[in-house]
Amino acid sequence: MGVDMADARQIIHVDMDAFYASVEQLDSPQFKGKPVIVGGDPKGRGVVAAASYEARKFGVHSAMPMARAIKLCPQAAVLPVRMERYIKLSGELHDIFESFTPLVESVSLDEAFLDVTESIQLFGNAEKIAHTIKKEIKEKLRLTASVGVAPNKFLAKLASDLKKPDGFVVVTEQNKQDILDPLPVNKIWGVGKVTQHALQSHGIKTMAQLRKTPLEHLRRIVGNCAPLLLELARGIDESKVEPAIYAKSLSSEQTFATDIQDQEILLSVLLEQVDQVAQRLRTNALKARTLTLKLRYPDFQTITRSKTLTEAASTTQTLWQAAKAIFQKWHSRSAAPLRLLGFTASGLVQENIGQKQLFTNPEEEKQKRLDKAVDKIKNRYGKNALHRGR
Repeated sequence: MGVDMADARQIIHVDMDAFYASVEQLDSPQFKGKPVIVGGDPKGRGVVAAASYEARKFGVHSAMPMARAIKLCPQAAVLPVRMERYIKLSGELHDIFESFTPLVESVSLDEAFLDVTESIQLFGNAEKIAHTIKKEIKEKLRLTASVGVAPNKFLAKLASDLKKPDGFVVVTEQNKQDILDPLPVNKIWGVGKVTQHALQSHGIKTMAQLRKTPLEHLRRIVGNCAPLLLELARGIDESKVEPAIYAKSLSSEQTFATDIQDQEILLSVLLEQVDQVAQRLRTNALKARTLTLKLRYPDFQTITRSKTLTEAASTTQTLWQAAKAIFQKWHSRSAAPLRLLGFTASGLVQENIGQKQLFTNPEEEKQKRLDKAVDKIKNRYGKNALHRGR
């Protein structure tokens, strides 16, 4: 196609296709082309971590209770999460990214933004770089990824989602409105069912209709987020790609296909988020001082609850105990079904920054050794060798 994007920022969004489930199909070829569900114990309160595209056809989705998923797709292969395997492949995936640019913002193990604006002199424009990355993922990891190329993060992520799985879409300043205009308004970041219904009740169903709506009229419908929605509907997004070392925070969040009220299921999701963020902190030699839970209700009202630690930390246990305390305090006062749960670590400092203590904290040193030992044992003997308790 040879699109010239030299005058714009060049952003690539890479999103692996059904990552956990695809890895299981890769490692166990007998499951290739068949429904696969990866998640917790179906006999307990386990939740779905990932579902192959074959299983998704039956309505199975992430964060769904495993018992419900098995009823929808009883013929599926139900497999445990092998986090050590996914982390290893994620490391190889990010090695591919970083061979083209140091500006990689990891969203999760299987998803990242890349700013390749300064890489074009070495590798060509973003479209060429993206094709090369997609090819290397296929050849080196034997997995498929959906890739979006655009002048900003919002458009790049939207592009990667348009033709999943194994998609490749380029959005430019010239074609962005043609691509955006027919799309439903819920393709915009942050537009959930409630906001979508409010817009639709005023005859605003597509991005084209949204961007043509006067700002003051839109304010009366959606409030203070009206200017942001208009910008996004016009394909405008100034947010930067932030590598972890420069980021002000690291986070993980999950939007649920159906609202979840069960405390045990929500805690299971939260533990996975904390563990993922903690691993990213340690990988980048960072510690966090402030922890925040993001909780979104079915009516799209979103609240946050935070706690500042006495000392910055990166051990999973320290972060988990604090996060669980925040959750339980919220739950005891205002428990309600959630459509989204997220965990953010902020107030980041480098691991080696700060005054050296004459006496180390024995409990913290124990947890550091535990994190290393757990990782080592899991890498050698598999995920089920050890379990983190709640």
